[in-house]
Amino acid sequence: MAKLGKRMKAAREAFAGKEDVTVEEAVALIKANANAKFDETVEIAMNLGVDPRHADQMVRGVVGLPNGTGKDVRVAVFARGPKADEAKEAGADIVGAEDLMETVQGGKIEFDRCIATPDMMPIVGRLGKVLGPRNLMPNPKVGTVTMDVAEAVKSAKGGQVQFKVEKAGVVHAGVGKASFDEAKLVENIRAFVDAVAKAKPTGAKGSYMKKIALSSTMGPGVSISVESATGN
Repeated sequence: MAKLGKRMKAAREAFAGKEDVTVEEAVALIKANANAKFDETVEIAMNLGVDPRHADQMVRGVVGLPNGTGKDVRVAVFARGPKADEAKEAGADIVGAEDLMETVQGGKIEFDRCIATPDMMPIVGRLGKVLGPRNLMPNPKVGTVTMDVAEAVKSAKGGQVQFKVEKAGVVHAGVGKASFDEAKLVENIRAFVDAVAKAKPTGAKGSYMKKIALSSTMGPGVSISVESATGN
């Protein structure tokens, strides 16, 4: 614990006085101070000028990170018959129907992404209270309710990231690993920011992107200049 405190103290000192830096500077800083014994995830948090309690201010979407996430994504698919076979062949980790619903209802959720064919939604709909709060509920808007389950599975495994604004107006996601090349992390971050920019809702008034911060799993955060992240 003392070691962790020492490491965090050193990182905080390295980050001191650095605010609204460029994406490149933030990535270099994060990488230099990601000293945990595992490959830390680089995480982005964006404060948006929206109130998601209003339907016309909801921000959600999906983006394929050009260099992947570096994470092994476990995918569950609700499907029957040939579509279930397609999902298995595409690399889905868990495939089922009523049996999978019962497993999830029992509190066993061993997946990071959930996909369903449209005919499965009456079954999946019963899991709204379980999957919804975890941002796992299949949704046609982000391509997770689809007949093309094979493509959806491949996208999920290949570095596709879903995002959804939380109550406080914050969007966050993992955008790679600390072991990634700086250029690849910068490219991923810009792709994510661009996707959130394009998802700007009609009801958003005033400043949309208020603050952007980057951190690693075990490290402190550093704020990035919105202009640098958006290329404006």
